[in-house]
Amino acid sequence: MRLPLLTRLAALGILAYGRALGQPAVPVVPQAAASASTPAAPDAGASYESNLLGGMFGLRPVLDANGLTLNLTDTSEGLGNPTGGLRQEGVFEGFGFGSLALDGGKAGLWGGFSAQVSAWEIYGRGLTANALGNLHTISNVEADRALLLFELWVEQAMPDGRASLRVGQQAADQEFMVDQNAALFINAHYGFPDLPSNDLPSGGPAYPLGTPAVRLKLLPSDSVTLLLALFNGDPVPPGSGGDPQAHEGGGTAFRTNGGALWFAEAQWARNQGKDAAGLPGTFKIGAWYHSGFFADQRFGADGLSLADPASDGKPLLRHGDYSVYALADQTIWRPPGATDGGVNGFVRIMGAPADRNLVEFSFDGGLTWKGVFPSRGDDTAGLGLEWARVGDQASKLDGDIARFAGEPYPVRRWEAVLELTYQAQIRAWWQVQPDMQYVVRPGGGIAQLDDPGQRAGDALVLGLRSIVTF
Repeated sequence: MRLPLLTRLAALGILAYGRALGQPAVPVVPQAAASASTPAAPDAGASYESNLLGGMFGLRPVLDANGLTLNLTDTSEGLGNPTGGLRQEGVFEGFGFGSLALDGGKAGLWGGFSAQVSAWEIYGRGLTANALGNLHTISNVEADRALLLFELWVEQAMPDGRASLRVGQQAADQEFMVDQNAALFINAHYGFPDLPSNDLPSGGPAYPLGTPAVRLKLLPSDSVTLLLALFNGDPVPPGSGGDPQAHEGGGTAFRTNGGALWFAEAQWARNQGKDAAGLPGTFKIGAWYHSGFFADQRFGADGLSLADPASDGKPLLRHGDYSVYALADQTIWRPPGATDGGVNGFVRIMGAPADRNLVEFSFDGGLTWKGVFPSRGDDTAGLGLEWARVGDQASKLDGDIARFAGEPYPVRRWEAVLELTYQAQIRAWWQVQPDMQYVVRPGGGIAQLDDPGQRAGDALVLGLRSIVTF
């Protein structure tokens, strides 16, 4: 099997670092200032059966003993839309992902300190950009081909573990608006939803782009978590236009001139842990606010519709943008006596002002079932539904286009996607996932390429994904 370039580079780099370590460092007990009395040593009994390369010929045990955790994965897939969309097409795409995490206490530094660096190697071409034009990007893998840095941060936790501060390049989709039970699905909306990815500049600080940020995490109780973060508001230079990845500089630009983007979220978890009496659930409410200027979706600065031939085409700028959201993850049923598996449900809603945003409201929800077949206890099936409403002003602009042109033109109103998926655990390190999605009103009802008077047809998307953990 030929490893992706990112995987090979990361492995070589970590190997060189591991050799440079020399004698294992003297570890420090996490959350304490005193160091242990004996040096760390590779754990010969450690199990790496969930990795294709196992212990990497002894490298992983050495890294683990010195507080370093290496993760390498490759996700690849084939997707195609035999019907609907702007055109019919088949694509192959994927990414290699590498991360190196440091536990400062175990590494012999000091307790509560941690750090992480991660990167992507993205390859292939996406179906949404090339054939569908839909709002809910059909795959959470889809992005431009690139080799780029993703996150690079350090974090310090307080001795009691009730607070931590993280500083460095970060992505909001790693901690905010996260639906754990929705992680199974392929559509990108189940990660960073289509509302912020369409409304925030350059898609916001989310895959594949991180930005400089500061994040504070508080745990006032075992069941309550509070998150507050300040991100650079635009991963690329403001006003760049076009494809954001064409301006991101390989993820190493570390820009801070994109305005302030605040995220705040409160989480409540119940019935967590193996000894919990009831079924586990997690509930979250949050909001984000961006301090920049946003173009009105219908009117120009001259007060005329942007579709009016008399308009100068310069949109009216509105100061600031925001969104509020809520979500829930809940286990609904588990086999008697089991601590894992069963049926889980999730739901998430969010809204934003209609005058300055393409998407003003979105909803997603669904069910997952781990262990549908008793003989396949690690397999998971899922059924999910996503719905997004196009902002009222954007819809009215489409009506203006038809009125001024004197010809039919479709009005964007809403888009929905139904997804059915099944993730099969072939080996401990290998998952295969057939997937089917049906897109209703792609782009909210965008025009056909060869007939602008008609909207693009509903699309059926079929795909197969492979995930390998090295």
